[in-house]
Amino acid sequence: MSETTRQRTRVQLPVDVTRPFDVFVNGVPQREGADYIVRGGWLVFERPMKEEGKLGLMRWASIMLGIAGSYRQNDSVDVAYERDGRKVVAAKIPVQPYE
Repeated sequence: MSETTRQRTRVQLPVDVTRPFDVFVNGVPQREGADYIVRGGWLVFERPMKEEGKLGLMRWASIMLGIAGSYRQNDSVDVAYERDGRKVVAAKIPVQPYE
């Protein structure tokens, strides 16, 4: 796949994150180099990720009536790291296309 057709995703790291840190996508541990790279203050994934966003009135109504479910792609990226000697987690960091 060429550089121009590859769909990548990026996630901005919290400003106070320091190494070492752990990355999770949808609760699954990720490995640097195999699953993502760190570029500046960003995590870059070699795959597309999406967030579901808010559901509109019609979608909510169809879910409530049992006509449809909510099975859209909804990826969640979490980063666990230490701040002042305590373990903290930045949860559901917004994902965006890598440009």
